[in-house]
Amino acid sequence: QVQLVESGGGLVQPGGSLRLSCAASGSIFSINAMGWYRQAPGKQRELVASSTSGGSTDYADSVKGRFTISRDNAKKMVYLQMNSLKPEDTAVYYCNAQIVVFGRKRHNDYWGQGTQVTVSS
Repeated sequence: QVQLVESGGGLVQPGGSLRLSCAASGSIFSINAMGWYRQAPGKQRELVASSTSGGSTDYADSVKGRFTISRDNAKKMVYLQMNSLKPEDTAVYYCNAQIVVFGRKRHNDYWGQGTQVTVSS
């Protein structure tokens, strides 16, 4: 069984920073892409940032220049450094990972439980 556990959310003032962390655990053979998604009330879940196993990254236009995704493959962790936060960044943030478990040949998508980020004065 595989688990993704996020941490680091909270309440921050506009212009502030937060760092989200996500740890993968379980019967993991390998991890392909890892990423962060978010879902604001009344909106669809959207991709915020992603990182391939080789280190290539991609960002939503709305967060480019403010957010940075990074990963530690040895620790099976992915991070999201969020700077210059805006009220419109308020959402539940979800970690996602494409994980190949032992005994399987293809990856499955796994999701964390989500962590709330609120940007407000």
